[in-house]
Amino acid sequence: MAKKKDGKPTAAQKAKAQADAKQVIARNKKARHEYSILDTYEAGMSLTGTEVKALRLGRASLVDAWVEIDRYGEAWLHGANIPVYAMGTWTNHAPTRKRKLLLHKQEIGKLMQKVQSKGLTIVPLELYFLRGRAKVEIALAEGKQEWDKRETIRRRDADRYAERAMAAARRRLRS
Repeated sequence: MAKKKDGKPTAAQKAKAQADAKQVIARNKKARHEYSILDTYEAGMSLTGTEVKALRLGRASLVDAWVEIDRYGEAWLHGANIPVYAMGTWTNHAPTRKRKLLLHKQEIGKLMQKVQSKGLTIVPLELYFLRGRAKVEIALAEGKQEWDKRETIRRRDADRYAERAMAAARRRLRS
């Protein structure tokens, strides 16, 4: 599609860009606190119709979720809570059922090898829609010790304090 002569996108291009944008449904903040993230992957999810409708309403939770790779080389998302769709009938889904993750065979092999050899774990970080498809961002993660969690909080607070001080100094210079 060509842009208008003045270089601005058309209404149709704006609508397409908005539809293609990443629409976050749920984040797992606890995972970033409890684990240090080593590598991230994007996986599709195999869902039923009422699960998709419930996700479109923006209702889901990844707090107690984890990813497991079975002996057949398939990745499964356990413990993710997608509440029952209110308008659903007898076709409704179980809220915390395990859901199959869609990854390439090489990615699953790499994840399985690292989890078995180094004692790492796979945790879901984010659940979102991308171009109309439900995706989950999963991460290869290593558990943090208690002192490491406190150090992360301390470092974040120091960075926030330094940023505030720099902003105040810039404001003083301008006036």
